[in-house]
Amino acid sequence: MLSPQRGRFDFPPSIPASDAPDVRSPSRFLFWLIRSYGWVVPAMTLAASSWMVPGALTPWVLGRAIDAGIMRGDRTAVVGWVLLLVGVIAFGVVGGILFHTYAVRMWLLGIYGIQRRVSRKAVRLGHVLNRRVPTGEVLSVSASDGDQFGATVDAFGSVIAAFVSFLVATTLMLTTSVELGLVVLIATPLLLAASTPVLRPLTAAQGAERTENSSLTSMATDIATGLRILRGIGGEKTFADNYARQSQKVRGLGIRLGTWQAVVEAISVLLSGLLLVVLVYLGSRQLLEGTLSVGQLISFFGYAVFLMTPMQMFFDFAQKWVQGLVSAQKTSALLGADLPWPDGGRALGSEPVLHDEASGVTVRPGRMLGIVSADPDVSAALADRLGRYLPEATEDEPDDEGLSGKALRRARKERLAARRRRAERDAEAARKPWGVTADGVDYRDLDPAGLRRRVVVSHTGASLFAGTLQTAVDPWGTHSREAAEQVLVTASAEDIFESLPGGWQGRIDEKGRGLSGGQRQRIVLARALLLDPEVLVLVEPTSAVDAHTEARIAERLAAARRGRTTVVVTASPLLLRWADEVAVLVDGREVARGSHDQLHDNTHYRRIIARGMEDHDE
Repeated sequence: MLSPQRGRFDFPPSIPASDAPDVRSPSRFLFWLIRSYGWVVPAMTLAASSWMVPGALTPWVLGRAIDAGIMRGDRTAVVGWVLLLVGVIAFGVVGGILFHTYAVRMWLLGIYGIQRRVSRKAVRLGHVLNRRVPTGEVLSVSASDGDQFGATVDAFGSVIAAFVSFLVATTLMLTTSVELGLVVLIATPLLLAASTPVLRPLTAAQGAERTENSSLTSMATDIATGLRILRGIGGEKTFADNYARQSQKVRGLGIRLGTWQAVVEAISVLLSGLLLVVLVYLGSRQLLEGTLSVGQLISFFGYAVFLMTPMQMFFDFAQKWVQGLVSAQKTSALLGADLPWPDGGRALGSEPVLHDEASGVTVRPGRMLGIVSADPDVSAALADRLGRYLPEATEDEPDDEGLSGKALRRARKERLAARRRRAERDAEAARKPWGVTADGVDYRDLDPAGLRRRVVVSHTGASLFAGTLQTAVDPWGTHSREAAEQVLVTASAEDIFESLPGGWQGRIDEKGRGLSGGQRQRIVLARALLLDPEVLVLVEPTSAVDAHTEARIAERLAAARRGRTTVVVTASPLLLRWADEVAVLVDGREVARGSHDQLHDNTHYRRIIARGMEDHDE
């Protein structure tokens, strides 16, 4: 439930973490979403009714005024009916203002609520997010589905108001002419039922366009992220051609979707017009027969014109509801994605001794441990295990490029099945003993959230978000300026501060575009150091910087982390010489341990260090 915050203003609303959406089906999700708005949707619906009901009353009042003025010549009655008509119109105007006010409020609540829930879910899923939902899907849900839900709920409130005004108009018609009233009551549901055959292909077209548009977004994100690499290897044209083909596919599906939407609109106009013609014909015939007065005939013509509005709202609601179901299906898949490990568990003890069974490496508290391995992937996997990160499951998803019809639908089903299998494998791996212990307690039995707060792993692939230098170093804004400046110095990143116009408020593009690889790496290192976790695991933190900068970072890092548990995965002797001890891995197992100087004559260590120096020179 969206509950207002205390104080004068209640936006943005607070969204409790326990506010779990109903993701059992798209329709359940939509009804849950409507309930989550609290009093806003009922108020919007009531305001919409007060806006539309006067439209149903206006023909009745107008007909009475005409009969009083023309048939009886009663000026006093005419003035009374005219004043009543003005009051009805004024009431409708006020209702319309309130309706649109509440609709905008609901729209804003929906957009904020969806974005907040998506952000919260993305943070909780962390490194398994892209295994559950494609990147483009996450962006589409956050960016566009909030708008779609606003349109759906808006149509939901409007169709209830349309139904109420429809009943009012029909009741007034029945009190005047039972025949015409029954025509409306019987014809309306039949006309609506006549349009239902087009809703199924409309749903299919909406779903296909939505899926391919998400794929296009994912492709654009990947291209933007790797643009520098693509230019380096001459792959721009290949990826541009792929993007062009995908965009043309989305264009074709958009035209198909637009066609079905046009069919729905045409049917609504045609059937509403037919009902208008029938009512005018029957009313005119009754006038000639003497069973209707002139004012009553004008009233019936007004009813017929008015009924086109609720009729079209019924059709519009059907279209918006279909679109909302498609968005709800995608959003439910994201918000309903389960974490592979359960919440809760034992808390991590103070200054724990960590031990990895697979490699035999023990991390002692308060010391800096260097990890070197002949195979960099082995040491990186060790860092992932220390941080409780699930290994990436390798399974190719079917490619649907160039497919259509049944083959395309089959490929999409196979892709969803592959993601479900991946989720099941992750959950199975999370339930098994992890193989890393903290003071003898396996990671499986520890609280994952608490573990991640106290054991932080910083990889070379860590991303930077668009914003200022200050938000890049301190994303949550929870540390002092002095602390942020200190870690910037430790990471030897003062030059970045000096080179950016605006200093701390200097702008950094998404993914750190515009910065060199070494600059991005140093900002990531500063961000990790600012957290000052109990256990900090750094994977190749200086691989993209020059030797002089690396030497400064190594000395400053050792001083800044003195007395704190630090694991550095690297083959750089400039870093390893500052470590309290170094563990040497061969074939994934620790074969030697000691200081940099003590390991000088170790064959395995010397070979790995020599290779690291060669890579660094390159």
